[in-house]
Amino acid sequence: MATVDLPEVERQFAERMQNAALVGSFTVSGREDRGLRDDRYDISSVEKVGDDRWRFNAKIGELGVTLPIVVTMTFAGDTPIITITDFTIPTLGTFTSRVFFYGDRYAGTWQHGTVGGHLFGSIEKK
Repeated sequence: MATVDLPEVERQFAERMQNAALVGSFTVSGREDRGLRDDRYDISSVEKVGDDRWRFNAKIGELGVTLPIVVTMTFAGDTPIITITDFTIPTLGTFTSRVFFYGDRYAGTWQHGTVGGHLFGSIEKK
């Protein structure tokens, strides 16, 4: 779906995420003594592919390849929220997560099996 065909709030989000990086940190619950860990997601583009379905073309962590990851994303007013439950990402595993975006920031929770925590950071243009 072309960004010109999207409602304004969705168009703005897709444009903001074009050639951007989510740069921040994550925590691991129960291991707070280890401090924050660096986190990075390089995003080449984000496209709406259906009702509440969005494709993030992203390089995650230290994987050297960009993956097309289709997730459920809804908007609470002007705030996009990713919702994935028992979602498998090739080569990384199965995750449950809730992540919201506002302005130039993102934050959320993640779970990978019995391990989980929080993630947060900034949206930076590349």
